[in-house]
Amino acid sequence: MKRICENGAFLIQGKYYLFNNLWGANTGAGSQCIWKGLSNQLDITWGTSWNWTGQHDTIKSYASVVWGWHWGWIVSDTGLPVQLISLHSLRTAWSFDLTCARLGGINVTYDIWLSSNPDSGGKNPTGEVMIWLYHTGDIRPIGSRQTSLTIEDIEWDLWKGPHPVSAWPVYSFIRRINTKTQNLDLINFFQYLASAGLSDSDYLLSVQAGAEVFTGEGRLDTTFYSIDIESL
Repeated sequence: MKRICENGAFLIQGKYYLFNNLWGANTGAGSQCIWKGLSNQLDITWGTSWNWTGQHDTIKSYASVVWGWHWGWIVSDTGLPVQLISLHSLRTAWSFDLTCARLGGINVTYDIWLSSNPDSGGKNPTGEVMIWLYHTGDIRPIGSRQTSLTIEDIEWDLWKGPHPVSAWPVYSFIRRINTKTQNLDLINFFQYLASAGLSDSDYLLSVQAGAEVFTGEGRLDTTFYSIDIESL
């Protein structure tokens, strides 16, 4: 089992890569590691563990699996970017085990990046969509709560606000009941946001999935993860 703990380190795993992103570590003290498990052309397994103290309302890390872009490209031939209007489906499945040795703030979330420019390279995106499947502690998404809605027979709260540093819009769908197993077609979230003003001419740059940690000590083991894209 290959394991990495350095900030910014990555492990390629098929069409994905595992990224140990400790971008907020300066707001606390601690560490996070990520490791890869089994993989094939369709799905992968992987895990991450963390131990953070510090400001309870600031993110310390987001160790995740990345499909596509993150201020540049690590893996080629991902099928991305792709324009939202040309998507027929974007199915994803995620099952994980979560253990917390010391309670704190954490959300297990998709982080999806959009841009009006398909050749964005190292430039900032023009939009971000988060889908929280599980969260603990007194943590809040960016912005303010806009509404409650149902997508795929699941109740969500939608939050919206500008990114605090770079001001791109962040849309956060917060599952009202935590889950450790979820199957979704992400196109349903894009279609809802299109009715709220998101441009379907934007490009999907990447889908990331991982543990966004504020404080606490714990471990997430992904037992199954996959993404399957189908274009028109």
